[in-house]
Amino acid sequence: MSASIVVCGSGIVGLSTALAFARKGEAVTLVGPRPTVPTLAQDEFYPRVYALSPASQRFLASIGVWDLMDVQRLTAVQAMEIHGDGNGLLNLNAWQSAQAELAWIVESSEIERVLVQAAQVMGLQWVTEKFASYTPGTLTTERGTTLAAELFIAADGAQSPLRAAAGLTVDSRPYGATALVAHFDCSLPHQGTALQWFGADGVLALLPMPDTTKGPQVSMVWSLKEEIAQSLQTMSPQERAAALQARLAAVTAGRLGTLTLRGAVHSFPLTLDQSPLISDRLALAGDAAHRVHPLAGQGLNLGLGDVQALVETVVKRESFRSPGDPMVLRRYRRLRAEPVLAMRLVTDGLARLFDVQHAPVVWLRNMGMNLAEKLPFIKRQLITGASR
Repeated sequence: MSASIVVCGSGIVGLSTALAFARKGEAVTLVGPRPTVPTLAQDEFYPRVYALSPASQRFLASIGVWDLMDVQRLTAVQAMEIHGDGNGLLNLNAWQSAQAELAWIVESSEIERVLVQAAQVMGLQWVTEKFASYTPGTLTTERGTTLAAELFIAADGAQSPLRAAAGLTVDSRPYGATALVAHFDCSLPHQGTALQWFGADGVLALLPMPDTTKGPQVSMVWSLKEEIAQSLQTMSPQERAAALQARLAAVTAGRLGTLTLRGAVHSFPLTLDQSPLISDRLALAGDAAHRVHPLAGQGLNLGLGDVQALVETVVKRESFRSPGDPMVLRRYRRLRAEPVLAMRLVTDGLARLFDVQHAPVVWLRNMGMNLAEKLPFIKRQLITGASR
């Protein structure tokens, strides 16, 4: 079997890449098992959610999937409220940059559902088999299907089997922290505001979610120091729920009233990863290419930015160049160098800055937040940067 482009990975980034190329008329084949998309009741919500930037929302609309989403499962973020570990406070509102919203909170299962639906409607060439091996120019699946192509795209996640088979090394630095993820009922309305607290134990984010029959709901992403996260994970479910509720009450000072755990608590280790991005007839995208600290919620947005840049570069290539031409791939790497580096510096820098607990540093960073709160120009720049 042959195609101009083969995309390895059937998650959000892989499906988006294949659909974007197909819409541009490129001969593309997707490789990877079909995602198992759960059927959820009205009051059930998938544990993993993403904060999609306006740029990501526009991209998903351009490939025909945004309007397929269930509007009752989307939440517009109108504002952000960021608390330092002292008296620092920074408020960002969409109207400060003449935007309708800062972001959209969407379950990963809902994004996957509409992407699979769009792939079926378009008749996307899809080999629903697992990756087995790779040599430049050829990929083989576990069932023995062999695909030849001019360009292979590794969009198969942080542990990318295709990247490993191609011999690409990844610079990975652990943060010594673990992210805990769960949904909570709250007794006070979130009013479309994403809340964030920087503290000695880690970074806490509470993201607005659709209301349930019990009332308002938020999704927690808490990047906790490893020893604290491990201690919580060893508890029984009842003990963990009580401990989290007590910790949340202490950190948030009742900002959203009483917070009650809605279901299971999930976790994943935090690392800062960076890859070479390209190789011989191979390009990486999404978590296969890079991972950043989740404190800014920009991981998927970076991945979708990779997709847009890669598709644009390949589609605009000269007629005498193949999709995997070294010059085309170098253009893609140049396009992504600045955005990825900027996001890595911001997220890694903030994570490490708030990890320092010396009194002068604590005072300076909180003063900086309060200064930014008084400068509309700085706020507009922050909002604009997060919207790309």
